[in-house]
Amino acid sequence: MRVDLIEVSKTFTGEHEAAVGPMTLHIPSGQFVALVGPSGCGKSTLLRLIADQFPPTSGKVLLDGRPPREARRQKAIAWMAQQPALFPWATVLDNVRLPLRVNPGANRSSPDPETLLEMVGLSEYANASPQTLSGGQQQRVALARTLATGTRLWLMDEPFAALDELTRERLSEDLLRMWETFRPTVLWVTHNVPEAVRLAERVVVLSKRPGRVRADIPVVLPSPRDETMPEVANVVRHIRQVLRSTE
Repeated sequence: MRVDLIEVSKTFTGEHEAAVGPMTLHIPSGQFVALVGPSGCGKSTLLRLIADQFPPTSGKVLLDGRPPREARRQKAIAWMAQQPALFPWATVLDNVRLPLRVNPGANRSSPDPETLLEMVGLSEYANASPQTLSGGQQQRVALARTLATGTRLWLMDEPFAALDELTRERLSEDLLRMWETFRPTVLWVTHNVPEAVRLAERVVVLSKRPGRVRADIPVVLPSPRDETMPEVANVVRHIRQVLRSTE
């Protein structure tokens, strides 16, 4: 799904300064884009504008050339945040099945929920309660549920930020493998610059509030990537220099 932001800005009621923009950004269908920037620069606000959680104050948000409310009505947008938001009274498998039950008539191209659980390495926990799983396992369930939506746009607001470093790296590898398989458009918000470079095809650096595009940096490096690789380290260093210049 193509994402176009055209001179978009957002000012919340009672605030004199805009949270975002004006900003113009074009993201082709199937691209993995990481958004980084200082705290409070509007990264999450930007995702919510794209998800049609509230309208822009000015400018246009378009998804495949149409207003985002159409994609929202069709349940064509997947959202994943820091908290997995699983239903504790349902089994792991039933949590993954949820998108199919909420929208049973949708045309889904993703594998069945059992296969998705296998893909995230949790087949043996299909009948378990989410409360018995570790934080990393719960986010694996949330990732499988995101895949079950069969959508072409994934909005991901620091979904692994609360996890330990090793679990975070493993889940990032799982996510990248799934993105390469299904090729949705991904907007990934993170404060972790090495993570952004390791995962994304493109890193968009936002300025301090009001968030504007400070730099748009392509990451033309083969995968898998490791931050110890000189080429990766160079890109990480460049992004950090840009971030320091926004302070």
